[in-house]
Amino acid sequence: RTGIKERRYAHRTAETTTTMGVEAAQIAIERAGITPQDIDFIIFATLSPDYYFPGCGVLLQRAMKMKEIGALDVRNQCSGFLYALSVADQFIKTGMYKNILVVGSEKHSFGLDFSTRGRNITVIFGDGAGAVVLQPTEDPNRGILSSHLHSDGESAEILAMYNPGTHANHWTNEPVADFDDAEIGQMFLSHAIIDKAQVFPNMDGQAVFKKAIIKFPEVIMESLSVNGYSTADIKVLIPHQANLRIAQFVQQKLKLRDDQVYNNIQKYGNTTAASIPIALCEAWEEGKIKEGDLVCLAAFGSGFTWASA
Repeated sequence: RTGIKERRYAHRTAETTTTMGVEAAQIAIERAGITPQDIDFIIFATLSPDYYFPGCGVLLQRAMKMKEIGALDVRNQCSGFLYALSVADQFIKTGMYKNILVVGSEKHSFGLDFSTRGRNITVIFGDGAGAVVLQPTEDPNRGILSSHLHSDGESAEILAMYNPGTHANHWTNEPVADFDDAEIGQMFLSHAIIDKAQVFPNMDGQAVFKKAIIKFPEVIMESLSVNGYSTADIKVLIPHQANLRIAQFVQQKLKLRDDQVYNNIQKYGNTTAASIPIALCEAWEEGKIKEGDLVCLAAFGSGFTWASA
């Protein structure tokens, strides 16, 4: 139903979200013809950071022995890479930075429930990382034409990982006043939370699907219409690799040919913030994207957040 045939899981102790991000960054930096010392800003998108804090951006800066540059962490889950790309685009266009490293990396496997109880979520997610380097250009046929970011937090808990967190049951039906100070102090992470398997992601798959198939086409058409294009002009649409059925539904609704949509979810599962840069990289490596092609990127995920570029 999801289209997934294979997934990759990072080594439990030898690999982290940061180390995978470093490997992807090294490839992107080399292909850009620069060195880590040339990078002047880092934007790191992930929902699975190495630490609760600090974020992965500074850990990558340290691992790659970069200069004392700024590092920004983006927490927009499946839309994270496109949000990060949009931020980087603004910095490039204002002339503030010249070589921006944008990374999407996820190590989902450390936080998934591999029992039967968790199968509806665990079957979907895999680990991976992708990265791009953004630089300024005077060529009118290259670059990011526009980016479009949206959110609606009304149903935030439909796809969320509540614990550990600082909410102290604020969003539940149990008033915080019903708990004494000692109990509230244990709500960040307690034996009860662990015993009740409340440390794993929560998802209402049907509700997410229904929202995604509306917002995906909307945000794709928004990016096309703003720039005076139609779906026929797209060389390749690279959607966030959430679910093959969602991608197929979007393709059908927009009347796109098979060769206009790139999917690789069958190999990796849903790698959230990493899925678009991984797919973008593979499409380019396979010759499906060439100089001058019009490429549309789109994502929908937890929050809810959705975006296109």
